[in-house]
Amino acid sequence: MTPPAAESEPCAFCAIARGEDRAVEIVCEDESWVAFFPLEPATPGHTLIIPRTHVSDLWAAPARLAAELTAGVLRVGNAINSAINPEGMNLITSAGKAAEQTVFHLHLHVVPRWTRDGFGRIWPIEGSKYENADLANVAELIRAECQRIQGGANAEHPDADANE
Repeated sequence: MTPPAAESEPCAFCAIARGEDRAVEIVCEDESWVAFFPLEPATPGHTLIIPRTHVSDLWAAPARLAAELTAGVLRVGNAINSAINPEGMNLITSAGKAAEQTVFHLHLHVVPRWTRDGFGRIWPIEGSKYENADLANVAELIRAECQRIQGGANAEHPDADANE
């Protein structure tokens, strides 16, 4: 989706992963990931989980790294749930400018939610839905690609796991 940052472009999240940015509040970490509060949290407890290695977005991540990040999300999400008891929780990741990604280093937002937290809607407003006719062939196209990819290998990076 999004190419990795060029060598000349510094990646703020890589600096955090290396422990070079002392301004962030690290709340949890593991060998392959770091969890910290964003500078402008959406709600109390809003936490970002990033891989220690630079990967542009979830769709570019090798399967093993995605699994490690998922384990981190569960660990952090359960800690948030126990610590501050939110009414709900969102897990959000974006890939590409159209999806509102602004930092092109994979990051997963764990966002604790309360009924009147001011976060706003994450789904389209009423009246902007696609009709079934608009999506007529999409399910078949996706089924065909799932069959082609088989076993969850990353289509854009088929040997990404082999390089780990």
